[in-house]
Amino acid sequence: MSRFGKGFAAMTAAVALFCGSIAQAEGTLRIGMTAADIPLTTGQTDQGGEGMRFMGYTVYDSLIEWDLTSADKPSVLIPGLATEWSVGEDQLTWTFKLRPGVTFHDGSPFTAEVAVWNFDKLLVDSSEQYDSRQAAQGKSRIPAVASYKAIDDLTLEITTKAPDATLPYQLAWILMSSKANWEAQGKNWEAVAAKPSGTGPWKLEAFVPRERAELVPNTAYWDETRVPKLDKMVLIPLPEPNARSAALLSGQVDWIEAPAPDTIPAMQGNGFVISSNAYPHNWTWHLSRLEGSPWNDIRVRKAANLAIDREGMMPLLGGLMVPAKGFLPPSSQWFGNPTFDVKYDLEAAQALMKEAGFGPENHLKVKALMSPSGSGQMLPLPMNEFVQQSLAEIWIDVEFMVVEWNQMINLWRAGAADPAVEGSQSINFTYFIQDPFTGLIRHLDCNLVAPNGTNWGHYCDDEMQALFKKIKTTFDPVEQDAVLKQTHEKFVNEALFLFVTHDVAPRAMAPKVKGFVQAQNWYQNFSSITIEE
Repeated sequence: MSRFGKGFAAMTAAVALFCGSIAQAEGTLRIGMTAADIPLTTGQTDQGGEGMRFMGYTVYDSLIEWDLTSADKPSVLIPGLATEWSVGEDQLTWTFKLRPGVTFHDGSPFTAEVAVWNFDKLLVDSSEQYDSRQAAQGKSRIPAVASYKAIDDLTLEITTKAPDATLPYQLAWILMSSKANWEAQGKNWEAVAAKPSGTGPWKLEAFVPRERAELVPNTAYWDETRVPKLDKMVLIPLPEPNARSAALLSGQVDWIEAPAPDTIPAMQGNGFVISSNAYPHNWTWHLSRLEGSPWNDIRVRKAANLAIDREGMMPLLGGLMVPAKGFLPPSSQWFGNPTFDVKYDLEAAQALMKEAGFGPENHLKVKALMSPSGSGQMLPLPMNEFVQQSLAEIWIDVEFMVVEWNQMINLWRAGAADPAVEGSQSINFTYFIQDPFTGLIRHLDCNLVAPNGTNWGHYCDDEMQALFKKIKTTFDPVEQDAVLKQTHEKFVNEALFLFVTHDVAPRAMAPKVKGFVQAQNWYQNFSSITIEE
């Protein structure tokens, strides 16, 4: 970790040069993101959860959205562009009633026919509007969808491949772009990127790749409570933690995601506000289960989990973490009562490794993929170095393959068997775990083995498949919770991942930033924020 001094002063000067052209007008909020580039602007964003946070639920809406109004309770699904939904007796056919009177930024109406057009842009590669970049981000989010059609202007019908009670959660990922705007831009998604049109509370006014994006309020937004109070919001890619911190301390930006922990005392001493909250996030290593992978041995998996001193990692992050006890946070309603206790026990870890045939004279070599920054990745370089040092204590020698965040996403979707991962048996990847599908099912489902989904390690287990099926066919929330607990217990008891920590979404902001309520969610509501000089 860096310390203050000449290096930090130089960083501050460099950031000033980068950000200096972004003057602050009254009512302008300038945000330093962890991403290395502006998220994809055409609808389905890239750059992971941060892309959805800053360019997704700002410019666009989905049929079903998350309640982002409270800091005190977990977010729940609420109506978005759909006002209500229900599933038929066949448990396959869903009917969505759409919100009347909603228009895109270009003035065209949102209808069921436009919703169908948006599904086609992701799922039908023969459609005129199919966009491979958006499909790469959205297709894997809605694996349940078999077909869809417009019943009338304000009624949409979606049929699933099999009964799937998680469909509403899946649809919360799918953002609606304007068909009329795409046509007006010559049916060219590259042209749309510079002039996108959603139905969201913010409009994209200016956009320079890798430099900045400027958003202004959509004063005609359908939900008056979410019409932004700011005059402008400027997004600036600053992937290096110290660069973000320098930008905030020098007044070049007003808000940063994931401040460098060793700069937090200086920030607080100068009146900056550090905001954090529990949210559905994990920081894990996915493990290859291909033939020949060392992670196929449960003794090795359990030993690795017992070798990590999670409490010892906390100072590295300024205490801004929740040590993992499993895949889900200990506070999750789906945590259950696993019998394997994920804790630091070096003696037990070494005993398991010796039982598996390893020791001081016979080390295990593994290769792990990681990125230097990115959405939800916290501080991946020092954290992975900590894990590397910890695993060395049990004779596991880790070699890292370091790639840029968006490339990491591509390699995650490609899977452990793809040549592009260059034989890596592990991947450090962190993400949203708010709902049953994105939180549990998609990572281990046999039917979603990469590249068909995000089962990176090619894990496949009959008992787990039966649990996943039961989750999808249990429409009663209380009964479904019981199945989810049982599922998570299996995740932990079989040490199916290297469980490390959960983030608390730290962000730092200037004292003049007022009105922000940090929801327990990856996404946030920026509409309530004001700037008070």
